[in-house]
Amino acid sequence: MASDIGSSPSPELPAALHRLRSTLARLKAELELAEVDGAAPPTKRLLDDVREALAHLSAAEDASHLRGSVLVVDDDARLAEITARGLRRLGFDADASSALRNLRAREVLIFDLSMLDALDAAARQDIRARRPIVVTGATDAGSRALAASLDASDYLVKPIELEELADAINRRMAED
Repeated sequence: MASDIGSSPSPELPAALHRLRSTLARLKAELELAEVDGAAPPTKRLLDDVREALAHLSAAEDASHLRGSVLVVDDDARLAEITARGLRRLGFDADASSALRNLRAREVLIFDLSMLDALDAAARQDIRARRPIVVTGATDAGSRALAASLDASDYLVKPIELEELADAINRRMAED
């Protein structure tokens, strides 16, 4: 079974799905017991089961490469969070930051080009190695050349449409 982005799922997928199914079965049994007994369901235990199920779902998504992990880095923290929130609604595991942090494996970097001047050579090299999706308000040739020097996988001009950004993320993920 191939994923939407063209890579095969890892062998961890069946185990992650089994753990998810087991946790959901336990949750269902707790609710059914409470219904039969006419008692209030054990809220704390049910919430713990839901948290565990969501963790197993994340593991299954990671193993199947269906979910995209994304870091949105923008000097405007509010804009970064709005973008990340929109990406989460589209199914991506998106975080926002106004500073570059260490990236997780296969995490796609959305990077505001205006932040490049504040970075040292090592940070620039790290960004280049990740082939970021550059977002910027700049449309001049110099900015495009700067993005090319980062080996950017895409160059999007603000304001960006979320669907356009999602397409760029999916293209970037398909490269790995």
